[in-house]
Parts: sequence; C-alpha cells; structure tokens
Amino acid sequence: MNEMFQGILSWDFIASGIRVTTPILLAALGALIAESAGTPNIALEGIMLISAFIGVIVSGFTGSLWLAIIFGVIVGTLMAAILAYFALKLKTDIILAAIALNIFASGGTIFFLAMLTGDKGSSASVNSLLIPNVTIPIIDKIPILGDILSGHHSITYVAIVLIFVVQYMMYKTPLGLRIRAVGENPDAAESVGISVVKTRFIALMLSGFLASLGGLFLSMGYVSWFARDMTAGRGWIALAAQALGGLNAFGVAAGSFLFGFTEAVSYSLQIFDIPYEFTQSLPFIITIIVLGIYAWRKVKASGKLNVSNSSVGPTEK
Repeated sequence: MNEMFQGILSWDFIASGIRVTTPILLAALGALIAESAGTPNIALEGIMLISAFIGVIVSGFTGSLWLAIIFGVIVGTLMAAILAYFALKLKTDIILAAIALNIFASGGTIFFLAMLTGDKGSSASVNSLLIPNVTIPIIDKIPILGDILSGHHSITYVAIVLIFVVQYMMYKTPLGLRIRAVGENPDAAESVGISVVKTRFIALMLSGFLASLGGLFLSMGYVSWFARDMTAGRGWIALAAQALGGLNAFGVAAGSFLFGFTEAVSYSLQIFDIPYEFTQSLPFIITIIVLGIYAWRKVKASGKLNVSNSSVGPTEK
C-alpha cells in the first residue's frame, strides 16, 4: 500500500498526469467553443480518432512530419465541417449526425488501416514519425520543477497556451462575443445582424481543429503508432470535463486535469495486484461519480432558487 501511494504522489506521476491530460484538454476546449454556440459537438471521439489515423499514415508514407500534422488537422476540421453542414444546412439532428460520424471514424479507420497495412489492429508495420518533445531552458535545470514542467510534448505546451487563448477569444474578441450571443439567444443575435448559421459553423470547425490536435498527440506523441479505437473514450471524457467546467476555459482545464490525473492513477495501479478491468474502468467510474455530484448540486441549487422565488409575497395592487 505504501508503495502504491509513493508511486501516485511522486513527481514523475505529476508529469505523467500532465501528459495524459493533453488530449482530453484539447478536446474539452473544442467542446467549450461548440457548446457556447449552442451546437454541442459529441463527434469529438471520431474526430480525434480519424486525425490520429491520418497523422500516422501520412507521416509513415511521406516521411514528412509537417504534412502529417497539416493533413491530420485538415481532416479533423473537415469532419467537424461535415457535422456542421448536416446539422445547420440540412437540419439533421446534430446528436444523430455526430453519432454517425463517430461510427464512421471507428469502422473507417479499421477498414483503411487493413487496406493500407494489411493489419486491422495497429499500424506497427508503418514507420511513423514522432512530434518532438520540448526542453525548456533554465527550468529543466531546476530540481523537481524541471522534472514536472520541462521535457513534455510540444502539443502539451500548445494545449496549455490554448487555455488562455480560448478564454481570451471567448470573452475579449468580437468572434467570441458572437459565438456566446448565438448560443444564448440566436433570435436576438440574428436581429442585430449576426449570422447564426455562419457563427455556429465556425464554432464547430474550431472545435474540430482542437480535437484533431488531441488525436495527433495520441498517435504521434503519446505513442508512435495507431491502434483501432485508440481514443478509448477520451472524446466522451472531454465532454464530461466541459460539462463540469462550464463555459469557462479555466474551469474546463480544471475538469480536464481531474479526469487526466484519474487516468494516470489507473495506469499506476496496473503494476500492482489489482484487476486490470478495474483499473481500465476507473476513469469512467470517476467520470460518472463527478458528473452525478455536479448534477445533484445543480438540481439542489435550482431547488433553492425556486423556493426563494415562491416565498416572495404577492405584489400590492
């Protein structure tokens, strides 16, 4: 038991937690933008998966890291654009359209993986490239702090910077104002000349862009290969992190780190005599518990508000 807690409370564990949080954080920031516009993007899982696949395949067959990143981002953003087209132009139910894209990504990546490599399980036969890690000068020499903050994947640092960028964009720029206005009251936004369809289209594409970075991290940073369904529910966990953090990027980041460190704990527990099935399900168990507590507190607060309103006496005529 002592060895278990020593492993979980070590500095290496904190650094591991930051790495594990990266794809969840990126997808959750994308979910925030989409949710703010009133168009929840539950296709994050599929977008991450197909971007991870494209990155590995392009890097393996072209030998170009930049082409892999560019094509991975383009395809992920294109998937979000397809979702936007079906939901906003063709008036398809956005939830059903997103589920269809998730199913397409899961089956499509397996099909094309088998067609291109002859293997339905992983891309082990493809010599994929890795997006490099970054060592921060000076900080890497500081004991403990260097171990925690330096040497992470470049996309990890991009994700951390994007917390501030998304927060600034949503609350300090005209685009963010339009996105929030459309999400809060589309009729009022339309009345002042804001195109609801165009704004929501942009929000969904930004959501896809961020999720695709998370997918690229999984297959070209966390590991150097693609495996079937390797996102393993991270897109859904990102939606939970966004629901927990609300429409504030810092709250979403806090929720993402909570779920990311929970996943890191599940990895740490695998070296002990604990059933593998339990450790694998731990992040999802924590997700359900946290969302249950969050929903309970929200309902309780709403009940207090209703009681307070009902206690107000009738106005005098």
